Amino acid sequence: MTPDRGRSQDRSDPSGEDRPRTADGPLSRRQLLGASAAVLAAGGTAATALGTETAEADTARAAEVSPASNARPARVSPAGTEVFLLGTAGGPPPVTTRAGTASALSVRGKVHVVDCGRSAVTQYGRTGLRFQDLTSVFITHLHIDHIADYANFVLLAAHGVNDVGDAVLSPFDAYGPGPAGALPDAFGGGRPGTVDPADPTPGLKDLTEKSLEATAYSSNIFMRESGRPDPHTHVDVHEIELPPGTGADPIGNTAPDMEPFLVMDDGTVRVSAVLVPHGLVFPCFAYRFDTPDGSVVFSGDTALFDNMVRLARGADILVHEVIDLDFYRNSTGYSEALLHHMAAAHTDVTEVGPLARRCGVHTLVLTHITPADTFLVPHDSWRRRAQQGFHGRVLVGNDLDRIRLGR
Repeated sequence: MTPDRGRSQDRSDPSGEDRPRTADGPLSRRQLLGASAAVLAAGGTAATALGTETAEADTARAAEVSPASNARPARVSPAGTEVFLLGTAGGPPPVTTRAGTASALSVRGKVHVVDCGRSAVTQYGRTGLRFQDLTSVFITHLHIDHIADYANFVLLAAHGVNDVGDAVLSPFDAYGPGPAGALPDAFGGGRPGTVDPADPTPGLKDLTEKSLEATAYSSNIFMRESGRPDPHTHVDVHEIELPPGTGADPIGNTAPDMEPFLVMDDGTVRVSAVLVPHGLVFPCFAYRFDTPDGSVVFSGDTALFDNMVRLARGADILVHEVIDLDFYRNSTGYSEALLHHMAAAHTDVTEVGPLARRCGVHTLVLTHITPADTFLVPHDSWRRRAQQGFHGRVLVGNDLDRIRLGR
């Protein structure tokens, strides 16, 4: 892998004033509690911040989002394979320092998107990737922070050629969960309401269809006044079927021990998957992409689990979600029961390094970072704790980072 990293930068507040990380400083406990509660609602290598490079690739940090610029993003070379972190925030509540969780993998000029969190379409354009090269979208699970911008790839990116001559010109393939089939009991008891009791567990096909139905008036007008095609023609949806005998259950064991299974093989890229545990969600997938230049694994949202080791064994890059449970334990007053529930749905920062070592990967990239606001946990704290037990490279992901893959 060829190192390529953005300029090193202090993780202090953009105003130049060091922001406190706990309730003991000028940032009040009430403010921290509010921020933390919002983040909890998430239920939820070489690297480059676009346009800059340094020789100290393995220790430098990605640049924060720079001020608005009129410069057009440089186009991505069609040669080789690169990972792009479109957004790195964990959880549905919006924050200003990170976009919603989404990644892209460019392989020999074809682009595969993994998850479509808030602002994924805009971030895709900011990287210099071309919409006309979008080949497929892979959804790990159907939490809103992973699908918020999915329909926008169909309805906006494929709407028509933009002012710089780019658009989704051919139908892309979308892969992801089918219907769960049943709803589990509520965590902590109680009787919650149910949205759409007639169809409470739609899969990716229904998500796509209902999104297009909800925007039918807009599409019908555009089809009549400017000859736009029916948006159904922009995407081919594939709901992933589990191998026979898996034994998975939306109410019981949502992620049994299993071997990776094939999802897609186009002759250049081979995609395999496993089920992973993520609280009450079913199904929840992690994906492995094997390319001519190496292998990349995307964890999606998951607790520490052996299926991930089976999937990621020997990969070049592991892009893995991370949570700082100590932050919530020390700064929020959450109950032990709630903290245990969070630990059963996510992977703590102290666990990802030993996991990466077990997998035998070369580079560990942290994403879906929770808490997401960059001033709540210092960058160095994420990196230092993730590095424990792992002798490879650790990169703390930031929006628009690029990770080059090469043999």
